Amino acid sequence: MSTNEETQKTTGGTGMKNKTSQGFSDAEKAAMKERAKELKAEERASKNKAEGENAALAAIAAMPEPDRSMAAKLHEIIKANAPSLSAKTWYGMPAYADKDGNVICFFQNAQKFNARYSTLGFSDKAKLDEGVMWPSSFALVRLTTEAETRIIEQVRKAVG
Repeated sequence: MSTNEETQKTTGGTGMKNKTSQGFSDAEKAAMKERAKELKAEERASKNKAEGENAALAAIAAMPEPDRSMAAKLHEIIKANAPSLSAKTWYGMPAYADKDGNVICFFQNAQKFNARYSTLGFSDKAKLDEGVMWPSSFALVRLTTEAETRIIEQVRKAVG
């Protein structure tokens, strides 16, 4: 067995190869390639808001259920409660950016990285600071009325 074969292992039935202690997984490499395409598209479109909205909606439409429904509802919640944010994609995921193009929050669907839950994440540009420690992402299994209320609070706080 070669050294390269020894350092690779197959992840839980996905057929994706991960290096045990070095390099990026295939999913991470794919996400980085998506991000590079997004940066080029943003540059060409001069950060066109309509194009960003369409890209985010296309990313949501491409998701399998139940992530698609959660992402669509989050999109509605964020657009209604933080109208200053513009939709776009970020590493292939729907994201919401301020007027300077800084991502404030994003949705990572569970299937993208074979996770057991989806994530609503906030970047370091989000205004969520609370003392010396605060949450910057939230696991989502499903959206309930209680979860939607918390999301609205966090999104409003994030944009300040």
